[in-house]
Amino acid sequence: MKTLGQASKLKRKREEGKGKKKKKRSNKEEKSKVVDINEPHSMLEDDHDEGEGFDNESTKSKVVENLRHDPDENDSGLIEGSETEDVEFHSDEEDIGINGQTAYEDSMHLSFFDLHLQHSLSKEEIDCKSNVKFSWETPAIGMKNCKWIGTGKNIMEDLDINSCHGLKEKLSEHWMDVYKTSGGKDMSSPKQNMFFSLCSSYRDILYCNKRPFYLKGLEDASIMDAYIMHSLNHVFRTRDSVKKNDAKLTKLKEYTESDKFRDQGFTRPKVLILLPLASIMYRVVKRLIHLTPSAYKVNVEHKDRFTTKFGSEEDTGDIENVDEFENAKPHKSSKASDFQMLFGGNNEDDFMIGIKFTRKTIKLFSDFHTSDIIIASALCLVNKIEEAGSNKEKDVDFLSSIEVLIIDHADVISMQNWSHVHTVIEHLNRLPSKQPGTDVMRIRPWYLDDHARFYRQTIILGFYSNPDINASFNHQCVNYEGKHWILAELQFVIEGFCFPAFYYMVKLMCEYKGVLHKVLPEIRQIYERFDVDSIVEADDARFDYFITKVFPRIKDLDQGGTMLFTSSYFEFIRLRNFLKSQNASFCLLGEYTTQSDISRARLWFYEGSRKVMLYTERSHFYHRYKIRGVQNLIIYSLPERKEFYPEIVNMLDGSNNMTCTVLFSCLDKLRLERIVGTTPAKRMVAAEKGVFVFCH
Repeated sequence: MKTLGQASKLKRKREEGKGKKKKKRSNKEEKSKVVDINEPHSMLEDDHDEGEGFDNESTKSKVVENLRHDPDENDSGLIEGSETEDVEFHSDEEDIGINGQTAYEDSMHLSFFDLHLQHSLSKEEIDCKSNVKFSWETPAIGMKNCKWIGTGKNIMEDLDINSCHGLKEKLSEHWMDVYKTSGGKDMSSPKQNMFFSLCSSYRDILYCNKRPFYLKGLEDASIMDAYIMHSLNHVFRTRDSVKKNDAKLTKLKEYTESDKFRDQGFTRPKVLILLPLASIMYRVVKRLIHLTPSAYKVNVEHKDRFTTKFGSEEDTGDIENVDEFENAKPHKSSKASDFQMLFGGNNEDDFMIGIKFTRKTIKLFSDFHTSDIIIASALCLVNKIEEAGSNKEKDVDFLSSIEVLIIDHADVISMQNWSHVHTVIEHLNRLPSKQPGTDVMRIRPWYLDDHARFYRQTIILGFYSNPDINASFNHQCVNYEGKHWILAELQFVIEGFCFPAFYYMVKLMCEYKGVLHKVLPEIRQIYERFDVDSIVEADDARFDYFITKVFPRIKDLDQGGTMLFTSSYFEFIRLRNFLKSQNASFCLLGEYTTQSDISRARLWFYEGSRKVMLYTERSHFYHRYKIRGVQNLIIYSLPERKEFYPEIVNMLDGSNNMTCTVLFSCLDKLRLERIVGTTPAKRMVAAEKGVFVFCH
């Protein structure tokens, strides 16, 4: 936690930075600017659904140039997305006086929200990164066989697990009331309080052992509630800051240009939540409305339209009724229960909705430029980014001022196309392409300096992690506060740039039991390890091992019934081309195979007219086929989703040869330990021998 002394130091540092900036100004800029504030403008005024009058020909550099040197021309308030009502949002903390406030007194009222956004970054802080080593460890509360290890000071000792530090009082009270009314038991759990406290610290978080709702008996709604409350807290604190400064400006007859009134970005949206399916978005929005205090949701606009568009046929009740989710049960089907729960609702993957909070109303389907929170799929945002690139009248400037990015169900998104997420993150916090309507005197300096990405908090949540998710977190999340990292082993890592003493690295280590016990006991599972020197050579090494060691065993088999399972579409294409070159008898079952071709392929394979079938994990994710006629199974690459492994291997049930062959390397450790268990995985990766057999 940031102590009072640290807050005071940060405040003095900001004041010193202001002094340095003033010395560098020209004589013209040193003259105080007297602004007419009889009608102060802010992002909360002039409520319009559509903003007009932007200069479509202005480039990003011209926009910033105009903002820096011609503020009077833009001093008209936020044209897009402001409030016409006299919004009466009050901070739960004591208001800070306009005059006569010392730095020490001021720091007493600074929350993590204020400390994070008011800090002024130096070039050294941006360029400098620290080399860290783990120096401490402590048991993880509420988690068996888990421990925290970290660097520097033990930050876990400073987290108050008995309270949600930094949460506004009204939000906290309503959250407690919601849990008491519903009979929930997780509100006071140390795990939930700790996660909210980590969110409110504004560090980047990668939490990839989150229990998903669609796995029976593993619902973990407490994490979703925590990030929703953090989002609401950020939005309402932003409004508090703007309204307090509006009130101060109305009391002053004139003011000199000062950073203390800079409380806005280029555009209004501050929170972006990326989700994979419309049905999941429907769950999140309903829960968000339910967790919003009653005083702020006297009216929920367009809720019927929302239910009709994004709800399933069963979602006919009140939008604020969350009991239907708790009591939801899968329909009778041959598909797995988790498949039915995940895909049983609206499966649309191209969706986007804006949510705006006014005085007593939640407005659904608000214009994206005027919204406070945007919830969307990565695919929809990529389409809008492409439209803006080809049509000058379009823009995605509503992404320019995102301060909190939340990516939930990252594992499901990775089954769709993680490159879309990569593209979206790359387009966040860019300078706007059109002239914004915000009062330039109220824009935070780090927005003008193109440093907004260093202030954006990114929270990635999922059931597991993979190299793509890790790469985005490592290279695209550059929050100056540092990082909390939870990998597939349930790891928390907090790391940051060279900055004051609240930079730490923390890792939570847990062991996996594996899923081999779900495999039929008659099946022998033979794991063959191939050597690889680097990640660059991994794909070629796997392919070479297959064509030299594995393919010769199956090419001359007369019985057929050989299934080749691969987790990657690129591997799928490579194997397809190889089998073609060998004039092999094979059929395809991939994610882009048409339904008619799938039916023919399954029939050919079952009848034996095609000896080999290529099957991808993504195809299994979307369809969960039970392939008949499997006599020999070769897992070319382990599945990302551990629950798929027993489903695929058990397709050998009833075959004459109850044996499957699995290829792996030391680089597959994350997938391997989810399937065979942490302890066996460590032994298999490090052992001298390269063949391992599992059987009961």
